[in-house]
Amino acid sequence: MTTEATERLAVLIDAENVPAKHVAEIFEEVATLGEASLRRIYGDFSGGTPQGWSAEKLAEYAIVPHQQFANTTGKNAGDIALVIDAMDILHSGRFGGFVLVSSDSDFTRLASRIREQGLSVFGIGEEKTPKAFVAACNRFIYIENIKKEEVQVNDSPEKAKKPSPKQELNHAYQLIRNVVLKSEEPDGWAGLGWVGSQLSMNYPDFDTRTYGFKRLSDLVRATGKFEETGENGGRKIRLKDQ
Repeated sequence: MTTEATERLAVLIDAENVPAKHVAEIFEEVATLGEASLRRIYGDFSGGTPQGWSAEKLAEYAIVPHQQFANTTGKNAGDIALVIDAMDILHSGRFGGFVLVSSDSDFTRLASRIREQGLSVFGIGEEKTPKAFVAACNRFIYIENIKKEEVQVNDSPEKAKKPSPKQELNHAYQLIRNVVLKSEEPDGWAGLGWVGSQLSMNYPDFDTRTYGFKRLSDLVRATGKFEETGENGGRKIRLKDQ
């Protein structure tokens, strides 16, 4: 569901850092955040197709390539060009937010600068992304959580669909508990919607899919440590008596 603040998004991709094989999942995820009105990718395409970003792949997703020659060894001209363009786009006032597709910590200051201007910044990258870049974004989405699992020939459909949590449920419990304890509602109750928004604000990379669940309510229930009341939009949770 999109919001007015992030309706028009500028999507900037680091071609040297993110594999093209995840492009479908990336833009499916962006569509849940807003409209990818601007789509640009930066890198040196003169020597081939970095990370598989072929001309066909770019055309399929209407991504505009920005060629940056590697004039000096060890320096990434593409990163510099992306930052320069981002600042121009920022001051154009035409967009409500940015999506920075990269796992590179070099974009940490850029994300912070955009947020200082009052715009939303969404990061998409791999789990190897440095925490500083993750924390600089309003929300950071790991590619490992959105990529489609490759089904092996000998795998059954049931096995292919079964989620495999990457972190222990106790870790999720600790984060949810931290938020619930801040609730000012009577008797320790906290609205589930409020809990979800607070989790995103306090932990930019919080994602229920990291633990193998699509919905926060399912994750909360799986921990076995919260009481529930209400239904749908009025659902509330609180810590069980230990």
